Formats: sequence, C-alpha cells, structure tokens
Amino acid sequence: MQMEQELTQMRTGLQSAYRSQMQTRMQLRMQTRQATKIPPYLRKCLKPQSEDDEENIHAKVSQLMNELNKEDAPYKLNVASRLYGEKTFKFLKDFLGDIEKYYGAELGSVDFKTKAEEARVTINGWVEEKTQGNIKDILTEGMVDDSTRLVLVNAIFFKGLWRYKFKMEFTEDDQFRINKNDTKPVKMMRQRTRLPHRDIPENKIKVLEMPYKNEDLSMIILLPNDIEDDTTGLEKLEKDLTPEKFVDWTQPEMMILDEVDVKLPRFKMEEKYELNVVLKEMGMPDAFDTSRSDFIRMSPVNNLVLSEAVHKAYVAVDEEGTEAAAATAAVVSERSSLILYNFFADHPFLFFIRHNHSKIVLFSGRYCSPE
Repeated sequence: MQMEQELTQMRTGLQSAYRSQMQTRMQLRMQTRQATKIPPYLRKCLKPQSEDDEENIHAKVSQLMNELNKEDAPYKLNVASRLYGEKTFKFLKDFLGDIEKYYGAELGSVDFKTKAEEARVTINGWVEEKTQGNIKDILTEGMVDDSTRLVLVNAIFFKGLWRYKFKMEFTEDDQFRINKNDTKPVKMMRQRTRLPHRDIPENKIKVLEMPYKNEDLSMIILLPNDIEDDTTGLEKLEKDLTPEKFVDWTQPEMMILDEVDVKLPRFKMEEKYELNVVLKEMGMPDAFDTSRSDFIRMSPVNNLVLSEAVHKAYVAVDEEGTEAAAATAAVVSERSSLILYNFFADHPFLFFIRHNHSKIVLFSGRYCSPE
C-alpha cells in the first residue's frame, strides 16, 4: 500500500514537472516570435496609434528621416543603413518593398561563403560613399567570414552650423581637466551670447542648450559642477541619468534664456560600436541565436541569423556658424557689464544632439579627454 502511494506521488510529481516544462517551452516560443519585432518600449517612444500598428511606427521613422535629410538643411546629416545578406538566401518581396518604402534602403546581396573579404570591401566602400568619405572601414578585417549570413551596418555623419558661431580669434590654448590631478592641452572655444541654460542643484550639474542654424537641432550639454571623486566625474551623472530625467532637465519652459559665457573644447569624435551586445540587452537576443532566431517575415528560409550589427558615428564640433552671430556680438557688447552665467566645459561632460521638433536624440556622447 505504501509503495503504491509512493508511486502515485512520483507520477504526480513527474506530471507536474512535465506540465511546467511544457509551459516553459510555450513561453520560449512566444519570446522567440516576439524577439525580432520592435520592443514594446520603442513602440511607446514612437507613440503608435495602436500597439499592433507596426506600419505606423515605420512610417514615423521614415517621416523623421525625410525631415532630417532635407537638401536645403543648414547641417550635414548623412545616414547610411543597409542589410547585407548571403546571396544564397532568398528574401521576401514584401520585406524588400518595406525597407525601400520606409527607409530608402536596399538589401545588398554578397557572397560571404566564398568571397567574404571581397564582401567586406564592398560594404566598407558603400558606407564611405554614403558618408562623403568621413567614415571608413566600418567592418574591420576578419569581422566577416564564410559563416556570415546577415550583416546590419549603420553609419551617421553629422556636421552642424551653430546658430551663434564661435569667433576664431577667441579660441585659445587651455587646459582640460581629465580628472582631479591631470590635465591635457586643448583648443578652447569661447563666446558670450544668450542661450537657454539651467542648474540642477540636487544633481550638481549645469545644463546648456546650444542651437544649430535654424534651430532644428540643438546640442544639449550636461556638465557636472566639478570633479568630486577620483574618476572623470561623469560616473555619478551617468548612474543618475534616466530618459525621464533627461526630458525633465531639458524642458524648454524650465530653461532660462540669458547671457552666458561659454567655453567649449574644439573636438572631433569617431566612435564605433559592435551592436550585438547592445541589441541583445534591448530585447533582441534571439536574433543572434541560430536555434531561436525567427526571420520568417524576411525570408522563407527560416535558418537565417543576424551575424553582426555595427554602428559608427562621427561628430565634429568647431567654431563654424552663421552670419547671424554678428547680431549676437552686438547684444553681448551692450550687456557686457552684467554678471554673466559661466558655463566652462573644462572638465568631462555629456552631450546630446537633439531634433527639437520631435525631441528625439540623434547622437549622444561623452567627452572625457582631448585627442
């Protein structure tokens, strides 16, 4: 009798474990189906009319890119995004039509299996052409090989003209404090003009908005009041910073438009990111997993997997601006006796290039040290 009870309990336990395993498998399948779709938080950011309306999201992105890439825009913004697939894979016509419709992009067909290096050179050449020669070698040697099936490349080149330019004669040699003890020489630009700014006392930072010509775009700078620890001084700011706080700190109605004495380093930054880890953390881990990727909406061959995702950005910041700065100079001279608000970026800071109408951040960066 006791043995029968033990066998019954064992069967019950096995059945329970089996049900639990089946539930887990079902959850994994659901995750696999959803993993390569647009993550929910991105849907929220783009404010679609319906949670299931992905076409609306793509249309909003397309509208933004068309607005940013105006031929008569007072800035240079070259965006190069393209998928390159192994030529032996077939891709669905609907998918190819959508990426051309919404993103003006095509799928590049290359021979990764037998001519991987040739494919790499082709991809690099296309990116260099699309960014007017500013971004080279987005794929380094050995990054693709005969096992590569699908590569996503994204490159952005930005060069803006300030609404109020820095005059070359005011740029001087200065020292940039990279930490509490060390400094490096830097070309420091300087100007006095009316700019939106504010202090965030609880976080011990200053916020400055520097508009580009026509004020379609602005550079937002978050500058710690000082270096308070043994690091660059940005660690605490980066830990505290959230999307919600960024929106709150940079609200136009909370900024003060007043005379500001600005010191900002002249700099160029070129950064490259291998996005595999980033995209996994953003909710796309299965796209890189050969056993769980689901690209059935792209290709009828459901063994496709994203091999590499690479992003490279180039940002140049210098004195260039427009003749509208002449009016600003007159205002500065008239009010030179007033107490100015000082914004001296002579130690590490964060910067963001924002599209002002949509409030979308196109670039973000960390300036910690001169070249």
